[in-house]
Amino acid sequence: LSDWSSDVCSSDLLTLPGEEARVRITQDKGGYATAEPEEIVVAAPERIAPACPYFGTCGGCHYQHANHATQLAWKQAILRETLERGGVEAPAEIVVLAGKPQTQPWGYRNRIRLAFDAAGNPGYRGRRSHALIPISECPIAAPLLIRAALAAAELLRGFAPDFRPTEISLFCNAAETELLISVFTANAKGIGFDAFAKALGERIPQLKGTELVAETSKAEPSRTVAQWGAASLTYRAAGFDYRVDHGAFFQVNRFLVDALVERVTGGHTGELAWDLFAGVGLFARSLTASFARVVAVESAPAATQALAANLKGTAGSAVRSTTLDFLRGGRKPGRPGLIVVDPPRTGLGLEITSLLGGIAAPALAYVSCDPATLARDLRALVGSGYAIQSVTLADLFPQTFHLETVVQLRRS
Repeated sequence: LSDWSSDVCSSDLLTLPGEEARVRITQDKGGYATAEPEEIVVAAPERIAPACPYFGTCGGCHYQHANHATQLAWKQAILRETLERGGVEAPAEIVVLAGKPQTQPWGYRNRIRLAFDAAGNPGYRGRRSHALIPISECPIAAPLLIRAALAAAELLRGFAPDFRPTEISLFCNAAETELLISVFTANAKGIGFDAFAKALGERIPQLKGTELVAETSKAEPSRTVAQWGAASLTYRAAGFDYRVDHGAFFQVNRFLVDALVERVTGGHTGELAWDLFAGVGLFARSLTASFARVVAVESAPAATQALAANLKGTAGSAVRSTTLDFLRGGRKPGRPGLIVVDPPRTGLGLEITSLLGGIAAPALAYVSCDPATLARDLRALVGSGYAIQSVTLADLFPQTFHLETVVQLRRS
């Protein structure tokens, strides 16, 4: 990063660019030193009071001490610089998709995962450490999630004293009317899970289903050993009702999902579209309204059944496969007019971008959660004949340095 971007990243130290601070040197390497601020001597005009009492010790948020407009400006600059350093010329304008600054930078998360300390208190990992920071509130999470997490922790402490859960994952729909909970443990014996889940459901009426997941070792995959209630919830988004199962990926910002879907799929019509890394079909379901046929490709076990259910009775069909195996396959369901890709943080990689270049769909929409791997993949796609039509910064993770990007490409 440039010196300017390094200053922006120093907000992890709870300082802002241009501020004067009294600091304590924590490490001196001769050529450089790291430090922790002890006092802000001259504050930047962009500084605001963090909304969370745990900000600074909790590792979840990075930018709460800067106003939302400043956060967006930083993210635009970092995205542009990352693309250019990766050999990709960004367009003159990077469009910003963000929520209302008065409300939507807060309470937006529909999913959280908390760990438990030795006393059974739920919390997040600390900033730059694995220490657990017990919490009783989280301003960026949907209120239902914190309410349910605290209720679950209280029940677990008194319900089975010998039972020590390691983590808990909570996911709700946008309206906070339905909730799924997964409890993770290394020792699932002797808890009486049904009784626990029933008691939690009495406290949290929105609870649709709960599962107990055993994580015995890193070498063995986790497995569900007990389940109560439903295995899925209904999530209303972009005009459709989606089935989302325990553990399945779904976009985390409950206020911006509709706008994100429109940004990815809007304006595209035709005979055939492919949705690769489809998840439960968030984009594929929307594409069925404007394409005669949609093929959605997904391999994650937590998502494939829901994907098929969400496309049932539509112009879409689900293919259970990794994207790479699907693209390598000899027989494909026709040449698409549009390909949507929404890969994990690792991006597409060399072989997938090469195969996409060979397919040469007229339009390609790339949804990315990592600017560095996005830049790498875009350079390859542009080299294969695509031209960037637009770049949108989707601020799906306010108060943090994370950002989502939507890039629309067409064959040049």
